[in-house]
Amino acid sequence: MRTRKGAARNQAKNRLFKRAKGFRGGRGSLIRSVKETLLRSGAYAFRDRRVRKREFRKLWIIRINAAVKMHDLRYSEFIYGLKKANIGLDRKSLSEMAIYDPAGFKDVCDKVKETLAAA
Repeated sequence: MRTRKGAARNQAKNRLFKRAKGFRGGRGSLIRSVKETLLRSGAYAFRDRRVRKREFRKLWIIRINAAVKMHDLRYSEFIYGLKKANIGLDRKSLSEMAIYDPAGFKDVCDKVKETLAAA
């Protein structure tokens, strides 16, 4: 008797259903809808991995700007001064420093101010 991938097909379907767990309605229980939804979700995941990078950078810039304003500087001046002073801290570490190590951030701001005054 001829077989038509019975076990293999069921395993494949179960893998898809497992990935679609938690989806609402037919999107999580009907194989055709599940396939379409998983394709779309993969596209969203691919796109949003890039969007997440942009969003975090925006967040770091907002935090740095807020912290820098307390030290009478503008964000653009601060970044320019960092480059002039050869301080190689990235935006992520600067925003963390502004939150968790205000004294260290103040030292960085003072160094930037000195560099800007000399230039």
